[in-house]
Amino acid sequence: MASERDPLSKPLTISSSKRPPASIDALLDRVPLFNILNRQDRQRLLQELSETRYGKNDFIFREGEPSEYFHIVKEGTVKCVKSTSDGKECTLKMLMPGDLFCCDAAAFDGANHPGNAQPMGNVSILRMHKSAYFNMLKRNPDAAIEVIKYLGNRLHEAQEKNKILALDRADQRLAALLTDLATRNGIKERQGLRIPMRLTRQDMANMVGATTETVIRIMSRFKRAHLVSGTANRLIILDFDRLRTLASG
Repeated sequence: MASERDPLSKPLTISSSKRPPASIDALLDRVPLFNILNRQDRQRLLQELSETRYGKNDFIFREGEPSEYFHIVKEGTVKCVKSTSDGKECTLKMLMPGDLFCCDAAAFDGANHPGNAQPMGNVSILRMHKSAYFNMLKRNPDAAIEVIKYLGNRLHEAQEKNKILALDRADQRLAALLTDLATRNGIKERQGLRIPMRLTRQDMANMVGATTETVIRIMSRFKRAHLVSGTANRLIILDFDRLRTLASG
């Protein structure tokens, strides 16, 4: 099985640099597994980061490839996609600037990637080989304990998501998705909060465990209620508070 994409293998669409600017240090303040580190360990790991650019038709990694690197979105949007047995694609989540992905659990236990990571346009990705991070943990037991806590929180989040998918109504799940995306990376405009990514009805259906037809009906209802407006390319949350109330049931 091929390893994760080497930036040198696609020079026309991907470029690489080993000298992260100072702004990257500030970005790491938002990134789990990095913001727990002391200044000395973080500065050491900064030297291990490389910045790689990908285009829309590239793959950052593919399902089944070895999980050798931690990745951080610096610019743009990435979607994590898993293929079903009948060849259909399911969008698991959207990743935005400051989000960590690898998948981290797979990187820790040595498993292969459970899905594809695909840019939704031009993106800039920071990556670091997992061996550099593991070597730091061996030197820093306090950081290792924080990582255990982080992985425990991720497990709890996965359990909560499964509970939501099983118990909440489809409109609640969709409202929760939209408020989460707006909270994480929404851009304030005169009308409300714009979600800065292309978000199709199919993408939303995959992420909330509903059919595309159901999402289309719910979004039409949200528009009539003046909760949202716009299209897949420019979706605006008009009434964040009401949408959040709906998400909570």
